Amino acid sequence: MRRHAQHEEWVQIVAPWQRDAESLAEVVAKDGYRALVYPDLITLAHCIGNKTGVVILTQEALDGGVEAIQAAVAGQPAWSDIPFVVLQSARHSGQVQVSPLPSAIINRIELERPMGVASLLSAVGTAMRSRQKQFEIRARMEELAASEKALAESETELRRITDSLPVLIAFIDTDFRYRFVNRAYQAWFGMDPDDMLGKTIEQVFGQDQWEARKGPIQQAMAGQAMRVELSLPRNDGKRREAEFRYLPRFRDDGRIDGVHVFANDITERKESLEALSQAAARLEQRVAERTAALQAEIQARSHSEDALRQAQKMEAVGQLTGGIAHDFNNMLTTIMGALDIVGTRVNDERTARVVRAATESAGRAAALTQRLLAFSRRQSLDPKPVQINGLIQSMHMLLAQTIGERITIKLALASALKKALVDINQLESAVLNLCINARDAMPDGGCLTISTRHAESLPNSPAEVLLNPGGYVVVEVSDNGVGMEPAIRERVFEPFFTTKPIGQGTGLGLSMIYGFMQQSKGSIDLQSVPGHGTTMSLYFPVALAEGGAGWVDEGGSTPKGEGQLILVVEDDDQVRLLVSYLLEELGYVVVTASDASAAMSHIASLDHIDLLITDVGLPGMNGRQLAELIREDHPSVPVLFMTGYAESAAVRSTFLGHGMAMIAKPFALEDFSQAVRNAIAPTIAPMA
Repeated sequence: MRRHAQHEEWVQIVAPWQRDAESLAEVVAKDGYRALVYPDLITLAHCIGNKTGVVILTQEALDGGVEAIQAAVAGQPAWSDIPFVVLQSARHSGQVQVSPLPSAIINRIELERPMGVASLLSAVGTAMRSRQKQFEIRARMEELAASEKALAESETELRRITDSLPVLIAFIDTDFRYRFVNRAYQAWFGMDPDDMLGKTIEQVFGQDQWEARKGPIQQAMAGQAMRVELSLPRNDGKRREAEFRYLPRFRDDGRIDGVHVFANDITERKESLEALSQAAARLEQRVAERTAALQAEIQARSHSEDALRQAQKMEAVGQLTGGIAHDFNNMLTTIMGALDIVGTRVNDERTARVVRAATESAGRAAALTQRLLAFSRRQSLDPKPVQINGLIQSMHMLLAQTIGERITIKLALASALKKALVDINQLESAVLNLCINARDAMPDGGCLTISTRHAESLPNSPAEVLLNPGGYVVVEVSDNGVGMEPAIRERVFEPFFTTKPIGQGTGLGLSMIYGFMQQSKGSIDLQSVPGHGTTMSLYFPVALAEGGAGWVDEGGSTPKGEGQLILVVEDDDQVRLLVSYLLEELGYVVVTASDASAAMSHIASLDHIDLLITDVGLPGMNGRQLAELIREDHPSVPVLFMTGYAESAAVRSTFLGHGMAMIAKPFALEDFSQAVRNAIAPTIAPMA
């Protein structure tokens, strides 16, 4: 089970029935969350606040105090939408009860009990990530408020600057009315600037002054910057010689919406111009800094939105392809098993060739579904500590034969490279796929380089991503081929996307590698420049301990049974029929069940069983839970799991226990019979 870093936000729990609250608290605490338990909803409502991360409620907790919860949620700030995880009980008819949780609380996940720990933690993790997004929005709102405050302070500072300058500064709109006036007008003319706002030049200074300024201002309104000298009366009766500049102000669409007015005493021209220049420079710097900050913020937001859309798209496609592959695997299991049986009974060579052709086609279909499962991160992996350098060297001859003589292969393997935790078969397939893609990118020949190195972290990994303590082993496949355009790089990992002609590629190679890397707790990094080649980097976590077990394959002909009693649990009727038929043909005695409940009924009535064969993804209680339940009273019963795909069984080393094995659907008759024989082979005392 993956451990999360300790969260500061609380997981608040109300589960009044027996020890439900303590059990839930223990589960989420083990996964790195801070769990707080409350006796009822009213107490919880008083404790909901900014530290609340996720609220977990059971069906029994919703009998009273719902109004208090609704009031507490309604009192939250606008950015807050607290996620609720509701654990509901099922009716006897199988229909889930309608939650009395107020409909106004829309951010909720409802789970039907009983459910597994993985399902609960997945729901809590999803809800906590949603809550983290809200905290990010809160932080962004606080930053925006601070920015607005800073802007207001900047505007105040600008007003202080303009009022302190010994020059006239004003803005006149297209009706020749003052919209901005600095305090210098009061010093020059004894007029309160506030009284000037909204009045025309003629109303403020009279007709004579208006006629003297009218021509230059009208020309400025037409788009021409003007400079004019005027003789103005002073309060003491003397004349003031002043230089006026009229500058038109253009809007973004090119229209002029007014004229800036700047005037200074000619006798103090240098001093006034210097002060104005400094003020303008400070203003320009503030505007440039704010503009740069806004542009950076917009760019960062755009990148985040693009990454989120890409992640959501890939996840949606992954769920779709995983579901399709699961259904196909069940159907292919039936088809391939039936073809194997027919093949053993056909004596006519022409019919036998037809059966073999159908079997080969089914095998290709099985390979296609395996690629779909790889992309959707639902294939069954068997990760082990692997010496990457030795693997690459052992593949050198195969790669040389595959890519041809026109391409030179170079190895640049790091010394003292640590072992990586990876499924060796999937790694070989990934490296081979990358080399084939590199070959196709160099139609006129070139150089293909395979290198290894160590890295402390994943490429472009956010701060919240949990990194492997031992770092990562990196395998890089580089070519000097045609490279990729940006539009192709953005879609290269999508399933069924290919630039090859029809019939020359399925578009599943890189998508399969993408899913494999995500499922292996690693990452893939793509660097490509059109005309200068491509580098694909695979990041695998360093193995912290030796471990992992695989299948025992003794080879030879199809092994037969000797009347051993086997319990088969499979919810798909066709697969259950085929498996039981195969076992009977192999000489075993078979008892079948469609779910865990029926299986437990058989266990209670049988004196013993020699083997439990169960699908992983059963309705209600899954296959692993069923095996654990049976082993509470009969610990020596061997178990063989079948899986088309199951997220809980994605990594075999963490899913399988002692005396357990797994076979992936679809499977051939010989593989299935060998797996059954391997599972039964150890001497196990029959159940008493």
